[in-house]
Amino acid sequence: MIHFKRLVFVIAFAVIGLSACQPAPEKNTVSESKKANAFFARVFNEEVDRSPEFQTQLGIHKDYGKWDDISDANAKRELAITQQELARLKQLVDYDLLDSQTRISYDLFVRNSQRQIDQFEYRFHNYPVNQMFGRHSFIPSFLINMHQISDQSDAEAYISRLEGVDELIDQLIVNLIAREEKGIIPPTFVFAHVIRDSENIIGGDVLISDFSAKVEAVDAIDAATRADLLNRAQQAIDGSVVPAYRNLVDYLKKLEEKSTTDDGIWKWPDGEAYYAIALKNMTTTNLSAAEIHEIGLSEVKRIHGEIRALMAQIGFDGDLQDFFEFMRTDQQFVYPDTEAGRARYLAEATQLIETMKGQLDNLFLVKPKADIVVKRVEPFREQSAGTAFYQRPAPDGSRPGYYYANLYDMSNMPTYKMEALAYHEGIPGHHMQIAIAQELPGIPDFRKYGSYTAYIEGWALYSELLPKEIGFYTDPYSDFGRLSAELWRACRLVVDTGIHYKKWTRQQGIDFYAANTANPPGEIVKMVERHIVMPGQATAYKIGMLKILELRRMAREKLGDKFDIRAFHDVVITNGAVPLDVLEELVNEWIDSVN
Repeated sequence: MIHFKRLVFVIAFAVIGLSACQPAPEKNTVSESKKANAFFARVFNEEVDRSPEFQTQLGIHKDYGKWDDISDANAKRELAITQQELARLKQLVDYDLLDSQTRISYDLFVRNSQRQIDQFEYRFHNYPVNQMFGRHSFIPSFLINMHQISDQSDAEAYISRLEGVDELIDQLIVNLIAREEKGIIPPTFVFAHVIRDSENIIGGDVLISDFSAKVEAVDAIDAATRADLLNRAQQAIDGSVVPAYRNLVDYLKKLEEKSTTDDGIWKWPDGEAYYAIALKNMTTTNLSAAEIHEIGLSEVKRIHGEIRALMAQIGFDGDLQDFFEFMRTDQQFVYPDTEAGRARYLAEATQLIETMKGQLDNLFLVKPKADIVVKRVEPFREQSAGTAFYQRPAPDGSRPGYYYANLYDMSNMPTYKMEALAYHEGIPGHHMQIAIAQELPGIPDFRKYGSYTAYIEGWALYSELLPKEIGFYTDPYSDFGRLSAELWRACRLVVDTGIHYKKWTRQQGIDFYAANTANPPGEIVKMVERHIVMPGQATAYKIGMLKILELRRMAREKLGDKFDIRAFHDVVITNGAVPLDVLEELVNEWIDSVN
């Protein structure tokens, strides 16, 4: 009889011996690519697990009652995770054996991770509370637009999030203090906006109204439970939300006393170096601030020439400034500043998108499954929000994409701009690109939700021009709206670099827009203030558009009769968001495959 322990030893020894004799599994493209993609999926899923807010955006209800941890301690934990995962990837797979699509994923993962690591020291180089965005406006916007209630547990989670606002705002104030100690304080004009918006939350009923409407719409919640939920929600608002916002307002009022009217980020520690980084991040190019400034001036001059040609076509009697003044002030281009006027604008913008849907087969091989809805910016944030913006749909189909139009002041939304805005924010612009990206099969999720501003906004600006090329903008004034929108983006190159590189004042930026565009004064002020709090971001639009047009011209020249606009668009938008140099590589590979 063999002793049990000896038997185990003999078997184990035999297994080890067999393993030693067997060759390691053969590496090949399929196995290495599969391994890499499994890595990307794991990293992405773990990132989602650490972000309750991202979960909600994706339609996942796992941590539905929580907020993200925005503390600096957590930022350091995230940095450590990024460093570890980057090192792990480099050890895990043989890059040379990856298929072409997985190589793109590998390159983007490495690029993104290294950028986060290299730029971590600049994590305080921003204004986390400003008139464009920030936790003060994100909290109500997120609850209203993202937190859906379909049963009692969803309502309980909403209340839990209300109860957690005080801790979240406390973290925000700590982060603001860290910036204050470094001398990174928003310019004076910012404070009136953010204090007003915060006080709107304190004194308004926007959150309880939203919660009540959502709970009332759930038939499965009985009257007694509904009343209890409403009472608890109000207690959470009174006990957490209102005190938190009061603390924030008190701090902001004290911080305002330390603010100045110096607007450019050259005033920050290492501000000039950081602006170069911001431009590189936003444009995904190596263009300098001086080069971007000159590109802007050149484009302004070119577009002015096209507008003069349009003036001749219309038969306008006057110079360019006269025409701008006419377009800026003539009331035929403005709907009434009434609820009826706003309803008309929303209806006509919706119709423009519906009409464009009928043209998609002529321009695209792939179309989004998700629908898009035109929606008015909510009253609590419309005074500060931009003219228009897009919000992606939920991947599970539970929420459409939204094109938000800011109808607070109808004079800032002239009808001649309606077409260009609808094509930019909706179809074939942001909705086509973003919805398709998150529906793509065969690429990792981190690429489906990736964000490269030059690519995303460059595509949207290109999408304003594309309808012109297939016969849209039949009204010459609407075509001026398209040219005006492109001119606006060209001026951004000049003003952004003017403020942050050439040390222009806020007023100099306003004066440049006023002299070179037809945009109304209110919109000009908002744009200049946006430049100030989002350095570099507004340069991405025109740089991205110019690159897409350059690549299209190149493809047409090289392919001749073989060029297919649908196939070109397929290359551009079916790889997810990518840096412009990667986009150029993809287009070149497509050209080679066709030839």
